[in-house]
Amino acid sequence: MMPYRSEKQKMLAGELYVASDPELQHDMAQCARWLARYNNANATLPERLGAVGENTCIRAPFHCDYGYNIFLGSNVFLNFNCIVLDVVPVRIGDGTQIGPGVQILAADHPRDPALRQKMLESGRPVTIGRNVWIGGGAIILPGITVGDDAIIGAGSIVTRDVPSGVTVAGNPARPLHLR
Repeated sequence: MMPYRSEKQKMLAGELYVASDPELQHDMAQCARWLARYNNANATLPERLGAVGENTCIRAPFHCDYGYNIFLGSNVFLNFNCIVLDVVPVRIGDGTQIGPGVQILAADHPRDPALRQKMLESGRPVTIGRNVWIGGGAIILPGITVGDDAIIGAGSIVTRDVPSGVTVAGNPARPLHLR
């Protein structure tokens, strides 16, 4: 017999979970209260986020699900109106710069409609390396890894991993061959 696992434990493991679980709803409510304070300049990043390196800045308004699954290196910059759906870890490396309106989506849903009908969700971690530049309005999908020194063009939808040093753009984002 499998040991009992809370919906939060399932969520953090990237397994199917029920988002309306009272413990998760409580965590989201706490995060919403923190976001309201942060977005009004009355709270700090370390109060809620999993880790925050030196000289890291997120311009308000900022939106996330839980906060405690977001790990930011040093000298990270997120411009206005970024969204991070952090049901599982989202890691952003040192020196990464993220433009306005970028969405980093670690939250996922089952492809099977019967499972979606049961209100089950899951997540796949997102990892963004060091010294990455992500242009405004880009969308990073669940499970993506972006290598160090990569560039993601504005408005791109990243559906596949981006190797280190590569520039991608478009929908879906594809490598650009720059001269």
